[in-house]
Order: sequence, then C-alpha cells, then structure tokens
Amino acid sequence: MTFFTLITIAVGLLGTAFWIWMIIDCANNEPNEGNDKIVWILVIVLTGFIGAAIYYFARRPNRMRIVGK
Repeated sequence: MTFFTLITIAVGLLGTAFWIWMIIDCANNEPNEGNDKIVWILVIVLTGFIGAAIYYFARRPNRMRIVGK
C-alpha cells in the first residue's frame, strides 16, 4: 500500500467516526422541543460528514450554552 492510500483510509475512518459521534450526540442530547432533534438527525444522516460538521459548528455550541450538555 502506498502512503496516499493509508492516509485516505485514515481520513475516511476518522470522518466516519466523527459522523457517528455527531449522530449519537444529537440523539442523546438535543432537546425534544418541536422537530429540532428529528431535523438535525436527518441533516446529519443525509449529508454525511458535511452535515455532521454543520451540526458541530452551528448547533452544538448553542445547545451546550443553553442546555449545558
């Protein structure tokens, strides 16, 4: 295997782990007010890593400030 292949596999595994972490974080910690939890889970699942990054940088800090988790 070449170095590029190993780096590609590592980045893919880290991206997948981050995606799963954001799904679990949203499912466990997002408040059940309205449809926010369902919408965020759908955004994360359907858009993959990009949706997980959007959730991490846009919603998670706001939720942590308000809810504390």
